Amino acid sequence: MNGLHLIADMYRCTCTADLLCDQSKLEKLCVDACMNAGLTPLGTYFHQFMDENGNKAGVTGNVVLAESHLAIHTWPENNGVTLDVYVCNYSRDNSDRARQTFQEVTSALAPEEMASHEVIRGEINAARAAAI
Repeated sequence: MNGLHLIADMYRCTCTADLLCDQSKLEKLCVDACMNAGLTPLGTYFHQFMDENGNKAGVTGNVVLAESHLAIHTWPENNGVTLDVYVCNYSRDNSDRARQTFQEVTSALAPEEMASHEVIRGEINAARAAAI
């Protein structure tokens, strides 16, 4: 269960509005970022939300990776995004690949402000120490 989980809440993203509202553009960004970093996409599921007038209103999506996953959710009404990139480090250390993926996606979204965390997964002694 050794792995790295990168988590971000992004505020006031300054990217083009369509990147937050268009399923295909956001999916391409996420898949390309994973592949550019050397991760292995196995499949995707992205959902396009529509507002009451039938206009694109946000996207939620996942890229399933051989190494684990990327999950993203957009709120175009306030230019907000949440992003998770989680990789397992069982057969090789994928930490730098996860960080590269995370950086490529966050750079494209260009938040004015971001709260982010790195969580080491699967190290029971570290988890116990952090919980105390």
